[in-house]
Amino acid sequence: MKNVRAHVVIDGRVHGVCFRMDTRRAALQRGIRGWVKNLRDGTVEAVFEGDETDVKSMLNWCEAGPPLARVSKVSLTWESYTGEFDSFEITFV
Repeated sequence: MKNVRAHVVIDGRVHGVCFRMDTRRAALQRGIRGWVKNLRDGTVEAVFEGDETDVKSMLNWCEAGPPLARVSKVSLTWESYTGEFDSFEITFV
């Protein structure tokens, strides 16, 4: 089991569609730790840490998001795993 960290920015219709709340729910179901937040430019940013298989599952989830979202792009950066998070939280700009 390899732990990884993914940093994503999600473009599309992702504000006003419960994207952060559903991201948190999906992350907790997978045992992912990290955070998610809306950005002022209309995108959503998130950091996911956990088992590589679970993080990849979370990234696949982000490609569609919740039912009312329309994701046009997920920009992904793999970063070094830190283990700094105890849970998965919604944060604010």
